[in-house]
Amino acid sequence: MRIGISPKTTVFTAALCVALGVSAQEIAGGASTTTTKALSGVTAITHAILYDAAATTKNWIHPNGSYDQTRFYRGNQINAGNVAKLKPAFVFQTAVLESMETAPIVVDGVMFLTTSFNHVYAIDAATGEEFWHYKHKLGAIVTVCCGNNNRGVAIEGGRLFMGTIDAKLVALDAKTGNVLWQTQIADPEKGYSETMAPAVVDGKVIIGTNGGEYGIRGFVKAFDAKDGKVLWTFNTIPEKGHEGVWAKNDATGRDMHRDIAAEKAAFAKDSSFYQTLGGGVWMTPAIDRKTNMAFFVVGNPSPDLYGAIRPGDNLYTDSMVAVDLNTGAYKWHSQYVSHDVWDLDAVSPPILTQAKDASGKTVDVVIHGGKTGHVYVQERSTGKLVRFSDAMIPQENMWVLPTKEGARMLPGANGGVEWSPLAVDPRSHVAYAANLHQPMTYHVEESPYPGGKLWLGGAFKTIASEEQWGNLVAVNLDTGKVAWQHKTPQPLIGGVLATAGNVVFNGEANGWFKAFDSKSGKELWKYNCGAGVNAPAVSYMVGGKQYVAVAAGGNNQIDSKRGNSVFVFAMP
Repeated sequence: MRIGISPKTTVFTAALCVALGVSAQEIAGGASTTTTKALSGVTAITHAILYDAAATTKNWIHPNGSYDQTRFYRGNQINAGNVAKLKPAFVFQTAVLESMETAPIVVDGVMFLTTSFNHVYAIDAATGEEFWHYKHKLGAIVTVCCGNNNRGVAIEGGRLFMGTIDAKLVALDAKTGNVLWQTQIADPEKGYSETMAPAVVDGKVIIGTNGGEYGIRGFVKAFDAKDGKVLWTFNTIPEKGHEGVWAKNDATGRDMHRDIAAEKAAFAKDSSFYQTLGGGVWMTPAIDRKTNMAFFVVGNPSPDLYGAIRPGDNLYTDSMVAVDLNTGAYKWHSQYVSHDVWDLDAVSPPILTQAKDASGKTVDVVIHGGKTGHVYVQERSTGKLVRFSDAMIPQENMWVLPTKEGARMLPGANGGVEWSPLAVDPRSHVAYAANLHQPMTYHVEESPYPGGKLWLGGAFKTIASEEQWGNLVAVNLDTGKVAWQHKTPQPLIGGVLATAGNVVFNGEANGWFKAFDSKSGKELWKYNCGAGVNAPAVSYMVGGKQYVAVAAGGNNQIDSKRGNSVFVFAMP
């Protein structure tokens, strides 16, 4: 069900879902695990295996491939020279016909995947044969922004970890699918929910929260993987200092047309709004073992469009933040858009890689693909901006302020790069980003805090008369220049996979799953999956054979055709 007129605002409760024909089991039934075939065992995933995941071609152990999150697969059995021969190996159909954003993980021939409404499956990664199926029991209150999605599980030891849309963290036995423990992360009645795949490192499960459209106070928390006890919390909205430096310009140096004097006067009267200032964390943090830091990006402030009620820079919204992995202590932040009134939050997950600095020296960096349409390259140790890329989609009237009648600005509230993970080829320092172009007008209206209900402070309206499309873009991180781009007939949401075989895989809302030459952008292969391919692909090997897997379930946010399947491809 879509509430209002924004493609980013979808609210479900148990009653609504049942009324709309969604299975009662998905909402109010008991949690259960069904075993189809006994799973003989699952390899215990040690810290060493998790650390070295980027170097392996056998498994895909992290949702984004590694702690670095480059989504770069080092196998080349499938390559630019032979990918045209790629054929389906099997199709696995789930029990849930709804938006799919999962990035499956694969451990020694066993694939673990998730669906909307927090189902988890364990299947044979070479044949599609089901081992077990877990159905989470959702609470009576479920409040979500952009669909009842889930983006995957994390694994450590013999445990799987999943965040749920009723704001719980669940630990499952990877062999049986049985619940080992679960803990309530936050109160869904106040607007909190979970769709991100957690990160697990050194016995800590790290997870953020959704809810920036509901007046939450965002956070990232670390839980003990053994029992679910909270180890540390980093609040993405500080109690003191959230006014920031009263920045006039965005990270690229453009004037954001703020009335700083008026904001300062309002802030002097009331600065207590930090508890409802938003700042959700949508996507999995990147982990740097060398510096013992975690990196994550923070979403929009609340309310999205009505900024008068929240004067200041609204830290740490629309920012990348680095914290100490052991304690959650603040290290640094870098804000892309201060006092955001356009919903151009930071959502695509950070990536740890290398690029040349201004002097031409290759250095460690962390990058982010923004809804602004830029890729931001930052020093990993300090957050200092090294460069930002050319715009990957049109930008017009930036930063015109929203009005009651509606002000047209590009990009619209969906981006640019939405939550879609980028891929990076560390050999060439090239990033691959899925972008969308969705022209909108921004409308503002006075709106007091509604108590955990949808809180936009206006609306962003898609302009029906204007073309919407997507753009798959290759960006040279050393220069910020666009190397190549491929326009698609519908907006792109889902994410990218790059491989050592010089192939880039990306899905489209019209059902096409495609392969491109990573150097030239030439389309090499495509297969239509019958529903929107709006999830990031993964690759792995079983029995010496390389496979590529991707979910085709459509997407709530851009309303692409729904499905319920994971497609797996291999050479004949």
